[in-house]
Amino acid sequence: MYNEEENLGPLLVELKRVADSQGYNYEIWLIDDGSTDRSLDVIKKMAGVDSGVHYLSFVHNSGQSAALYAGFQHAKGDVIITMDADLQNDPADIPKLLQFYGEYDMVNGWRTDRRDTAWKKIGSRIGNYVRNRLTWETINDTGCSLKVMRADMLSRIKMYHGLHRFLPTLMRLEGARVREVPVHHRPRTRGTSKYGNLKRGIQGLYDVIVVRWMIRRRLKIEIGERHV
Repeated sequence: MYNEEENLGPLLVELKRVADSQGYNYEIWLIDDGSTDRSLDVIKKMAGVDSGVHYLSFVHNSGQSAALYAGFQHAKGDVIITMDADLQNDPADIPKLLQFYGEYDMVNGWRTDRRDTAWKKIGSRIGNYVRNRLTWETINDTGCSLKVMRADMLSRIKMYHGLHRFLPTLMRLEGARVREVPVHHRPRTRGTSKYGNLKRGIQGLYDVIVVRWMIRRRLKIEIGERHV
């Protein structure tokens, strides 16, 4: 999260309602990416009254890849579920994604009816097209933050700035079976978007070149015989 103080209370209510309905042990990690509003104060109060809520707060704004990576390193569960804090992802979709987990090691949300501005949707469509063409990927919506992932595979991935948009591809490089599932997408009603198409497009071009190199240069080792 980054400056999402108005969304945090409703988000936690929705998350806990869904998580409790599933019957699994769970923990909720809130990652504050150097917010300048009252987000940190809000999550401190949440963690103070609920032992299942944990948080990390960055000194400086470090970006979504850094926030996700920090969460991956601290979460203790066998399954990692990620989402944004802006309430555009719907926690009620989590059980739908979990239905496919097990048969697949990663289940990626697909915002088929995206509730954003036309400019953002066009930028996302172009970005997904370029990423897919250059990395031989088939995911329609890598930018959807609602994802279910197998933790032991995810722990082997080293994250860098911008690489959160390539998580399906990076998981495949670890041997993951990946599926995409349509999910709801809600309009933002509180706070403001933190992304711009131009800056994201320039950074994304560098990132896609790096990931393409990783795919082409990955080690493929097949052992014929062994004596231990």
